[in-house]
Amino acid sequence: MGLPTPTAVTLSTTGVPERERLGWLREVIAREYVKVEISPPSDGSLFNEMTIHPWENLRLSVIRSSAIAIERLAGEPYQASQDAYFAVILLSGRYALEQQGREVFLKPGDITFYDATRPHRIHCPGSISKLIVSIPRMTLRDRIAGMEHCTALPISGRQGIGAVASQFIRATADQSCRLRDAEFRVLADHWLDLLTLAVTSVRPQNFQLSRSRTLSLHRVKDFVEYHLADSQLDTATVASGVGLSSRYVNELFRAEGTSLMRHVWRRRLRKLPRQADTVKVELPAAC
Repeated sequence: MGLPTPTAVTLSTTGVPERERLGWLREVIAREYVKVEISPPSDGSLFNEMTIHPWENLRLSVIRSSAIAIERLAGEPYQASQDAYFAVILLSGRYALEQQGREVFLKPGDITFYDATRPHRIHCPGSISKLIVSIPRMTLRDRIAGMEHCTALPISGRQGIGAVASQFIRATADQSCRLRDAEFRVLADHWLDLLTLAVTSVRPQNFQLSRSRTLSLHRVKDFVEYHLADSQLDTATVASGVGLSSRYVNELFRAEGTSLMRHVWRRRLRKLPRQADTVKVELPAAC
């Protein structure tokens, strides 16, 4: 029948003295998600409860919260394991997200994405409940060209592929305590497929990445993966190895909102998961 899924962890402000709740929640979010600033409700009645289901590379979080505002500031460090995109599915309440000059307002059932490591602001004027699916950056980047152009965009949960993805993931969350590991592995693949389709449906039409550029980018990434252990690996070495100019290689990664050496750094960290998960790093800025 397979093994049970890993035990979910529930973290709640319940039982934490009111005067300590803000500091407690700030510390928990920094550890489990990413470092942020938190503005509690004006009446001081801060409540937050998160149940985290850790499955393979994905994590499903079921979150209930009082009114709250959350802001991720530029330049804050983060753990390598937190280099992810978050898919948000609103269950109840009102939710607003700002990132990269865009602002989205969700209704229950709607979906949006944001880059957890980049500046963003979340505003919930009243009590809410939501799901967060944490997806490693490279997992989405390998599936969706131009993912960096798709944050803070609304995906309707009432029609089309957005409705299918929203309902499927919500149903999985409802049954999460009854699912076994082998079952979730299959469902998680469907999650990614549905979320990929949902994001692609709202990707800006003016975004273009030709097939030749896509193939070149994959060739560069394959070369990097094979030579990660080479401490002398640099842009010139990679460019020479794949038969492209250094300028063109840098342009390929710039279109993804990053740089070649930032990509190399991330891949090396992922090859050292134990060390990477315990050390906070500031990744090189994109060129």
